[in-house]
Order: sequence, then C-alpha cells, then structure tokens
Amino acid sequence: MSKVLVIGCGGVASVAIHKCCQVSEVFSELCIASRTKSKCDKLVAELAPKTATKITTAQVDADDVRQVIDLIRAYKPDLVMNIALPYQDLTIMDACLACGVNYMDTANYEPEDTDDPEWRAIYEKRCKEAGFSAYFDYSWQWAYRKKFEEAGLTALLGCGFDPGVTQAYCAYAKKHEFDAIDTIDILDCNGGDHGYAFATNFNPEVNLREVSAPGSYWEDGHWVEIPPMSSKREYDFDQVGRKDMYLLHHEEIESLALNIPEVQRIRFFMTFGQSYLDHMRCLENVGMLSTSPVEFEGQQIVPIKFLKALLPDPASLGPRTKGKTNIGCIFTGKKDGQDKTYYIYNVCDHQECFREVGSQAISYTTGVPAMCGALMLLTGKWSKPGVYTVEEFDPDPFLTALDKYGLPRSESRTPVLVD
Repeated sequence: MSKVLVIGCGGVASVAIHKCCQVSEVFSELCIASRTKSKCDKLVAELAPKTATKITTAQVDADDVRQVIDLIRAYKPDLVMNIALPYQDLTIMDACLACGVNYMDTANYEPEDTDDPEWRAIYEKRCKEAGFSAYFDYSWQWAYRKKFEEAGLTALLGCGFDPGVTQAYCAYAKKHEFDAIDTIDILDCNGGDHGYAFATNFNPEVNLREVSAPGSYWEDGHWVEIPPMSSKREYDFDQVGRKDMYLLHHEEIESLALNIPEVQRIRFFMTFGQSYLDHMRCLENVGMLSTSPVEFEGQQIVPIKFLKALLPDPASLGPRTKGKTNIGCIFTGKKDGQDKTYYIYNVCDHQECFREVGSQAISYTTGVPAMCGALMLLTGKWSKPGVYTVEEFDPDPFLTALDKYGLPRSESRTPVLVD
C-alpha cells in the first residue's frame, strides 16, 4: 500500500498511470500533478470507474522548486515519479531531497536554454573532457549521489525503455549469459505508420534535438563522435521487416560504459524513414530546430517551441498509428571460454497499446517500464541509498514485471550481427 506522486500528464505519464492503476494493491493512492490540472482531471474521470486506486490531482509548475516542495509536503508520497520534461529533473530532485522522498524519472537531465552562459561553460568543459557534444548527459544528476546517500534516499534515473529496459537487458546478459561482454548494439526500431508526412512520437523539442545532434559511440575506452545521421545500416527486424537505422548518441551508453567496464564497444541505432529525415533536415536548415530566441513582431519566440505548437501532439497519434516497434540489444562476448552471441528484445504492437491504454507503442514502451521501476522501489526489490541507473539493480524481478505487464521479452542466440 503506497502513495505515489506522478508529475506529468502527457502521453508517457498517461500510460504509466494507467498501468499503476492495474496494480492497485501496490499503488493504492496516486496524485497526478501537472501545470495544466484539467488534463489530470480528465484522465482521472476516465480511470476512476475502472480502478481501486484512489486518485487525486494537483496543479504544479515543476520549474519552481518551492511549488514542488509544497506539493510533496502536502501529499506526503512514498515516491515521486517524474514523468515531466527532462528540463525539470534537477528541480524535482532538489524537492525530493528537501522532503525526504525517493525519486525516479524516465530520461536524464538536459537544459531548456542551451545559451545560458553558466550552463554552457560547464557543457563546453565536459565536451572537451568527455569527448561527446550531446546536450544531455548524466553528470548533472550523478552530482547528487552523495546527497541522496546521506539522506538515505534512492534516485532511479532513466527508467523508460531506452534508457531503462535496454540497461536491464544488459544487466541480465551480464548476469546470466556472459562471463564477459565484448560489444553491445542497442537497436530501436519503430515500424509504425501514423499517416502524417511528419510528426514526432514523443516531445518534439527533446526528440528533434536528440536526432539532429552528432552521433557517438563508445569504443576501446573512449568516445568516438561522428556527424549527425552519417552512419547508416539496414537490419531485418522480427515482425517488422527491413528498416534503415542510423547511429545516434544515447544516454545509456554513458552509464553502461562505466558499469560494464570490460565492454569494448557500445553503439545505439534508431530507425528513421526518409520522409522524417527530409523534413528534419529542411527544418534544421531554416533554423526551426534552434533553441535560441528570435524576435518576431516585438515578441521573443524560441523556434523549436513554435514548431512544437505546429506539430501533432504525440499523445494524439494513438488512434491512427499502425505497425510494431522492436527494441533490444545484441551482444557478443565470452561464456566458459567460448565466443557467444545473444539478442534480447521486445516487440510491441501500436494498435494493441491503443486498445489497452489509448496510446501508441512509443509512449507505452516508456510508460510501462516507469511503472515497473516504481513497483521495484515500492516493494523493496530495488532499494539502496544513492543515485542509480537501471543496470545497477537486479534485472530479474524487473524483467519479470515487464513480461507480466505488457512488454514480454524475446530472445535469440543466433542473431544477425550489425557490421
């Protein structure tokens, strides 16, 4: 019996809340808080007749640490699930520390204003020292390790699918399949079709900044950075078919390189259709992906925020998206002195997700792991003071929960490798 505060009420949060309400024996009480309380109230009206979970709502500006502290102190939750924007991670972590409450999120911190001089000075120093230039990294949240340890609190970072489940797959492979892992290729395939010429499957600001950034991978103890979308492969995905995929920088590479120190190479690939790439490049070329304000008719406008307002809301894509996703990890390494390969992945159907929770599979594959991660924390299966990523916990109960609540694993010990 637990009280949980969920901050956020977008597509991913909606899925996570739906799934929490399916496990009322653990999630006995929920408070859903967002800047727009009416969205929370609408979701509660839908869920209340179907669940034994007691649900309340609240309005909060998660950029304001004082508001978050006041809300936590008023509600007194056992856990705060941050399923808002990654810009707000640090504010919510500060509030959890002030109130003595465990914390979790689905994506690591990145700044909203990349022109902020204080942030940029730290960022440029990290680029030189670490060797990659993505705006998002774990250093900001890892800086909270000692504070959470001393407070006796747990902070779970990046518990979506990728990051999140992909790291659990790596921990599982290390625990059960290999004595030593040599290479990891993380493959994220969305074989869905929403019928639009161009749309993003999650927050456009975060999505477009991620895919337009230089790609990077970990090899022989250091980062290798390449121009955006410059490394392409084709792969035949189970239940989806052949798709073009591109090497991207992705946050879980950073933590996996630390926690699986023997690994020689880690890469992340994501599939994109040509229409998406053509639209993205055009928008980038005319400055629409910029995070720097421009003056227009006497007003300061951030181009990527304006673009977000023009694009379809990712939460609206559920009814029209058809097809499947396939996300997983391919490993090479050694077991009992012998070379070995192993592939663990999940296939998820967009229309089945919509029938269950009113969402497409991209939100579903992030929201379900968020609920399962919360379940691990609330039931004590994952519990140690400090700040951790998913692969630092026992993967077995987490993967069992995923199997049960909608994201079952598939395995192959003879996968086709990525060259």
